[in-house]
Amino acid sequence: MHSAVISDASCLIVLYEIHALDLLKKTYGAVITTPEIAAEARFQLPNWIVVQSPSKTSKKMPSSIDTGEASAISLALEIPGSLLILDERTARNYARKLGLTVTGTLGVIAKAKLDGVIPSIRPLIEAIRKTDFRFSAAVEADVYAAANEDAN
Repeated sequence: MHSAVISDASCLIVLYEIHALDLLKKTYGAVITTPEIAAEARFQLPNWIVVQSPSKTSKKMPSSIDTGEASAISLALEIPGSLLILDERTARNYARKLGLTVTGTLGVIAKAKLDGVIPSIRPLIEAIRKTDFRFSAAVEADVYAAANEDAN
């Protein structure tokens, strides 16, 4: 179990767009995000998503990491044992280099399936495909495998 689950904007936005934001609550309970990410979301966050600022500015982040991602990484560095939900590859790789535990939106969906929160990832994957959220066929196959579900 993680001490905290911290989400970047992309996970919140795509799950909101497909009417599945409550999947985060059902899978993890409370979720934390930062004020920068809450502003990016551009919708009213439910009360189970706690908005919290990092208490200090972390080390300088690479310029390829946006403000929201940087704030999420900074907050995760302050909360030992946290899980960080990031989808952008550069930010994920940087967070891992810092020793943080990282998953993405599709990883959240796979965990929801494994935990019995949802019976199948297929409807969510199909709904996400209709949004601006992009992922490769290889990533999709990996998610189906992680969820112990047939991709066909």
